Amino acid sequence: MNLLDSLKQYKSSLIVSVAASLITTLVVVGVAGALVINKRVAVLNFLASGSREAGEQDDQKKDGAKNVVNDLLNKISGDAKPATELSMTDIVKKSKPAVVSIVISKDVPVYEQYYEKQNNPFKDIFGQDVPFDFNVPQLRQKGTEKKDIGGGTGFFISSDGLIVTNRHVVVDTAASYTVITNDGKKYPAEVIARDSVLDVAVVKIKGANYPYLEFGNSDKLEVGQTVLAIGNALGEFKNSVSVGIVSGLARSIVAGDNNGSSERLDQVIQTDAAINPGNSGGPLLDTYGKVIGVNVAVAGGGQSIGFALPANSIKNVVESVKKTGKIVRPFLGIRYVPITKELKDANKLSVDYGVLVVRGDKPEELAVVPASPADKAGIVENDIILEVDGKKLDENIQLALVVRNKKVGDKMKLKILQKGETKEIEVKLEALPE
Repeated sequence: MNLLDSLKQYKSSLIVSVAASLITTLVVVGVAGALVINKRVAVLNFLASGSREAGEQDDQKKDGAKNVVNDLLNKISGDAKPATELSMTDIVKKSKPAVVSIVISKDVPVYEQYYEKQNNPFKDIFGQDVPFDFNVPQLRQKGTEKKDIGGGTGFFISSDGLIVTNRHVVVDTAASYTVITNDGKKYPAEVIARDSVLDVAVVKIKGANYPYLEFGNSDKLEVGQTVLAIGNALGEFKNSVSVGIVSGLARSIVAGDNNGSSERLDQVIQTDAAINPGNSGGPLLDTYGKVIGVNVAVAGGGQSIGFALPANSIKNVVESVKKTGKIVRPFLGIRYVPITKELKDANKLSVDYGVLVVRGDKPEELAVVPASPADKAGIVENDIILEVDGKKLDENIQLALVVRNKKVGDKMKLKILQKGETKEIEVKLEALPE
């Protein structure tokens, strides 16, 4: 056997080995593997062709084969991220079509000016008429007209026209809302749900085949990570783009609007990506083009300090609306206060962590809501809940946030201190009564 025949035989063995490996992999991954058959065939054809181009072309083909393998491994592991991060321009091109402007319109009074003749004020002073009259300008309402009074941002979360935005953008039930898509088309919008817990709302427009964004995993965010914000900056500049980093995680803020209302927001993401009035409700994206936050507020007394609601807190809201057409929240059914060192010392408690189940200031504000999940599990007033699912309740893990991130029907294991005795109980969360 000459050298040429030996090489041909080796090449044939290599092709068979690679083909067998590919077939085995495709059988294991099932449907996910079927999605990349065409790419695999391209790699196999490359190996079978015998064409081995040297230098740069050879390296490019190796890199292509490596990307196919990485893509397949990502699908096997269930990782929704692409194999490589996207450039800023690619993120913008991919995401902007799914970002919309929301215009707020309302019927406002129309006033007209008229002149009213007034009695001569000098008549009594001088005892005679002054030879001219006084016409005083006055205002009176003359009907109403619809005007644009504000705006915000939103983004599609499904191809059938569901859009996420902030609740404070669409909070006025007397106003009407118009969605302007990236191509300039206008659609009347219906507010499907306003969340009573988070500053988030879901609106809908008619139509189909809209481009939409997908949520990423905000629990895996790291300080210093690059992020990108898209929004209707200042209510004027549609789909403005700004880039920054994650400046902080798990922040607690009190956010207010121009109407004097305010709310406390916990576990929000801090970013230095420029967020302005009008950006509210827009997406905060990671470098894979996934939504990891919903822009919600900007610090009034500082520059480059913006905040976004974490994506993982929004996902349950979105899933609830898609399934039921409304926001369904789980609830436990207790009133409580966090235990601090001061509370422990004042009441001679045995622990300085957890939450104490207590009644409110009014007679109707019971410690445990009758027939609630907590009541059914045997929790009573003055119990102390120490742990949830094996995690100690303290300043870092808050009971309200744990419940908020659960779903209706989820079970929680609680460790409680009841009349001096430690117990472990299980609670099944139910839907918050409307």
